[in-house]
Amino acid sequence: MSLAIFDLDNTLISDDSDYLWGQFLVDQGIVDKDEYEQTNLKFYQDYKQGKLDIVEFLHFSLAPLAKSNAEQLFKWREQFIEEVIKPIQLKLAVRLVNKHRFKGDTVLIITATNRFVTEPIAKLFGIDNLLATTPEFIDNQYTGQIEGIPCFQEGKVKLLKQWLKNSTETMENSWFYSDSHNDLSLLKLVDNPVAVDPDDTLREYAEKQDWSIISLRG
Repeated sequence: MSLAIFDLDNTLISDDSDYLWGQFLVDQGIVDKDEYEQTNLKFYQDYKQGKLDIVEFLHFSLAPLAKSNAEQLFKWREQFIEEVIKPIQLKLAVRLVNKHRFKGDTVLIITATNRFVTEPIAKLFGIDNLLATTPEFIDNQYTGQIEGIPCFQEGKVKLLKQWLKNSTETMENSWFYSDSHNDLSLLKLVDNPVAVDPDDTLREYAEKQDWSIISLRG
């Protein structure tokens, strides 16, 4: 039995849930379209180019959580999952997750996208183990701040190592599936790195290292 780790956005689903949540807020009129949409797109482009300021982005992306009560937020999130996320859940990704599960492997999602957005997505895949950037939640209200460190780039490695200290899992024969060059530090850590529909930078690196390259988009 092994540890099978999955990135989420553009790996298990065919788009970026963080960016899509922002667009959902725009489409629902929850945030100002002109101000929010352009900034959301800029941060997404920065992410793809590997130059995202994660602290600045989190300040931006978590602000709407602090401006609404939790009950309303959870209603919006349920609508978001039904209307936006379920249609982009990749069938081949479900099959791959189940393949590891049937082998007895422990399945874990690790994602930079915050836990408010990603927790119900992990449940769609039947995955209980989730490492994600965690929004601070005090007195039944999101504060707009985060707990701990961002689950991004080297932060993913740090949070995984913390998680391993509190579990019986090891990195022996471990797997990590990701689409993004932002995950290279974690891909280098596992025994079985797999590039999934990779961006150009990751594809080039994976080819040089003779890593597996697969597609989950059929």
